[in-house]
Amino acid sequence: MNDKKDVIIIGAGLTGLTIGFYLKKAGKDILVIEKDNRPGGVINSTREDGFILENGPNTGVLSTPELVALFDDLKGKCEPEIADESAGKRYIMKNGRWQALPSGLVSAIGTPLFALSDKFRILGEPFRKPGTDPDESVAGLVRRRMGKSFLDYAVNPFISGVYAGDPEKLVTRYALPKLYNLEQNYGSFIHGTIAKRKEKKSDLEKRATRKVFSVKGGLRNLTGALAGEIGKENILTCKSKTVISPVNGGYNVAAEDKGGKKIEFTASRVITTTGGYTLPEMLPFVPAATIRNISNLYYAAVVQVSAGYKRWKGMKLDAFGGLVPAVEKRKILGILFPSAIFSGRAPEGGAALSIFLGGVRNPEIIKMDDNEIKSLVLSEIDSSLFNSDHPDVIRINRYFHAIPQYELSSGERFSAIDEIQRDHPGLILAGNIRDGIGMADRVKQARRIADSIIAG
Repeated sequence: MNDKKDVIIIGAGLTGLTIGFYLKKAGKDILVIEKDNRPGGVINSTREDGFILENGPNTGVLSTPELVALFDDLKGKCEPEIADESAGKRYIMKNGRWQALPSGLVSAIGTPLFALSDKFRILGEPFRKPGTDPDESVAGLVRRRMGKSFLDYAVNPFISGVYAGDPEKLVTRYALPKLYNLEQNYGSFIHGTIAKRKEKKSDLEKRATRKVFSVKGGLRNLTGALAGEIGKENILTCKSKTVISPVNGGYNVAAEDKGGKKIEFTASRVITTTGGYTLPEMLPFVPAATIRNISNLYYAAVVQVSAGYKRWKGMKLDAFGGLVPAVEKRKILGILFPSAIFSGRAPEGGAALSIFLGGVRNPEIIKMDDNEIKSLVLSEIDSSLFNSDHPDVIRINRYFHAIPQYELSSGERFSAIDEIQRDHPGLILAGNIRDGIGMADRVKQARRIADSIIAG
């Protein structure tokens, strides 16, 4: 293999693979270096005993033109699957029972999720003045504009489902910038939503419907298609101790294989897509005070449990899933129902569930042993979904650095990233340390980086 490349990408998750796909398509000589034994990052689908189980993220939201375009570019290699209409129904737990999240005015008036005073309060939301604190937390914003019950039974479980985080600590302009901009640019959420709907959109933007999606056969088929287009000869797996060093106007990248054998490559451009905690050792030439502003990024630790039932005897699974607010004092963050909204995820009459635990709310759970986690999960399924049977398949996945938390320190992190990139042309720090955490965010960032390199 030629040891001189146009671009070297560190990390073969969705971000790195998407960048590599577009650069390779444009004729660039690239190399992707990955520490694990396969490309794909946290995205990993498995087939077992008639089930398709997601061992990590279960779904994405078709929310950006870049994601729509990626599926167009991969046509024939992988097929997106839009969730069944039942995905529009979402349960929120209150007093130990599932309640459907309102989807319209009538259901919003009748729902037991929100206090009567807050239902009236929402009518005044368009007339409240925008906030003046740029570092206001998500919780502070929602309490101010919508009321405490909306925070407790809508936003708190939503934040648990997306960030596995705490809305009291997440800063709105970093964690939910679209929500922040609705208030700042249009005066209110309602005014902003109406105005955005009236804006002219391109064909790709119109196709970014914000619908829930997966990929036929599992999300791994997306990362697998990207890796296949890049070519296995351009992806090195099982490589650890990666170190980047500036040299002759470019960069030297050194790593080790499992046997300790060292490999080295050079490139004029190097892109990191790995977690903030990996960067101090990877970038030893960056001042410690600067890199610390990135490496101190806090990650929620998450346990994800996949459970498959060949015969489901519990409550009807007629929704995307259910989320659990912190005020309910339960040990789970939520339960998703993949087999209810995607085809082929379980045998006929069966069910596939995806249960999430831990996060900022219960960080100690990731340290439990497998038997303790199984017992906890089965107890929650029994009490909330009314099925006491043992699943035919159960798999436990631990992610110690699952989801970065866009808290108050995010501003310092973004400034540090800009400083490093300014001082070291050709070095790009990417991944979920900036620009959002969702799959659509990752693809959008990757496409923009690839396009900027291709444009020269």
